[in-house]
Amino acid sequence: MKEIYGNTLGLKASEQSRLRNTYRRRVSPNEIISAELARHLTELSREMNRQVGVLLNRKGEIEYVVVGNAHKLELPDIGRARAGQVRLRGLRLVHTHLKSEPLTKDDLTDLALLRLDLVAAVGVSSSGLPGVVHYAHLVPENGTGEFWQVSTLPNIHDDQPDVLATLEALEQELSRKAAARTVSGGEKAILVAVCLDGNRARAEASLAELKELARTAGVQVIDSVLQMRREADPRYLIGRGKLEDLNLRSMQAMADVLIFDKDLTPSQGRHISEATSLKVIDRTQLILDIFAQRAQSAEGKLQVELAQLKYRLPRLVQSDTSLSRLAGGIGGRGPGETKLEIDRRRARERINNLEKRIDSLSREREVRRAQRNRRDLPVISIVGYTNAGKSTLLNAITGAEVLAENKLFATLDPTSRRLRFPQEREVIITDTVGFIRDLPKDLVAAFRATLEELYDADLLLHVVDANDPSRDEQVEAVENILDSLDLMQKPRMMVWNKAELLSQEEVESLLRSRGGVAISAARREGLSSLLAKADTTLFAEGASRNLGVVADDSSLALDEPLPEEASPTLGVG
Repeated sequence: MKEIYGNTLGLKASEQSRLRNTYRRRVSPNEIISAELARHLTELSREMNRQVGVLLNRKGEIEYVVVGNAHKLELPDIGRARAGQVRLRGLRLVHTHLKSEPLTKDDLTDLALLRLDLVAAVGVSSSGLPGVVHYAHLVPENGTGEFWQVSTLPNIHDDQPDVLATLEALEQELSRKAAARTVSGGEKAILVAVCLDGNRARAEASLAELKELARTAGVQVIDSVLQMRREADPRYLIGRGKLEDLNLRSMQAMADVLIFDKDLTPSQGRHISEATSLKVIDRTQLILDIFAQRAQSAEGKLQVELAQLKYRLPRLVQSDTSLSRLAGGIGGRGPGETKLEIDRRRARERINNLEKRIDSLSREREVRRAQRNRRDLPVISIVGYTNAGKSTLLNAITGAEVLAENKLFATLDPTSRRLRFPQEREVIITDTVGFIRDLPKDLVAAFRATLEELYDADLLLHVVDANDPSRDEQVEAVENILDSLDLMQKPRMMVWNKAELLSQEEVESLLRSRGGVAISAARREGLSSLLAKADTTLFAEGASRNLGVVADDSSLALDEPLPEEASPTLGVG
């Protein structure tokens, strides 16, 4: 016997029998609904004062009969929320509206989220006969931003559109759009940012940075969304309505991933994923993925793995209660140790193992630093925001060939070179991993062995992208990280890179107000001034004690070539 779905409480036996008899009816595959079936549904709906609907397959057969209340219909579980990116569900929903009202938002949301072929609402007249018919189907991505096309038939007896022909044309267009979007096989993502403090400019800058992070990770960004809120939604971070809009947009644009600019709690990540059936990652997870791609040395790979495990540990959830380890004997009866607890224990064991190995590597670094210190060579460390030009600067002044790309976190592993100063004095210069705002704490902790290089530095060169509109926020982010590492007392020099993109007046104003040196690492301009000031800072009597942020000697030209005396000799690496 066929089942009746939905709100069946209080139905008479005769009403239930007539509803079950609905399964015997058929309609033409080319029409939305036949006049006979429409009349059958409207009469039942009028009698019960409830919405009644059917889900029809493409053969015109009824697969589900559903009863709702006077205002809406609750559809049964018909499988996964996303049936496919270029194929529709193969089912169309036809139901009644007691007041002949147009399709509701719930109707249209069901159409999109379930990828139904079509949704139609048949109006119920006062006599119980079918009246006006409102119907809608999905449309491919378009310039108007519409997700569906809504049409109206004044009467059920009017000529109906050819449903099969319409669906075939629609699926062909969806396939064409999907083929056109296939760029390199990479994942397609929608970026989501939430502004909670009312500072829209800062939120937009952070969203632009997230886009660069996604590009570095090899993700194709399809769209980005910024929502202004007073407080975060504890369940979804963004509002429920905005989440539904994102779901619709992701389906139309055929996106695979939602990337959030803020860190999600384990609960939020799980709920958003369940509501959208998409992969959901946050800013920290994206940065960790980039580090995993970029790490080259064995030490770097260990540090990234440690950070990833610490991130994932609280996000492990129980997915199948049948995966329990059963144990026999006294005290061993019952479900035993669940798969979840086994996973958590193994993750903790791996974390402890990695921390011990990284501590061992840290001790080896201490030995190498002690050897350098015995030679009494000053150490200069290059720090700064990611993609500010640190590796380019190292290459320019030492002749090294460290990877330098216009991407965030292009290099992770520290690189040291020996540099000869003009007065036949030598220093060790080290390039470190770039910083970023809201740098994950687990990542800072995992890379502590690398960042320990900074503690032995006699001078920090703080490289800043002078042309970046967010340079002040970037300087603040770097200084906050240095402060958290107790490095703010170290002598440091501001190095304003990419100064060739500014006017001479802007450069002079910047140096007067902030101090430091203006250079162009890519063009090798201003490097002699940088080396001269570093030489003075390191070797002048009392300079290192009184330096702080160097602010004097601001009249530095950008057209000075690198002097021959500063040509390097490569050494430790």
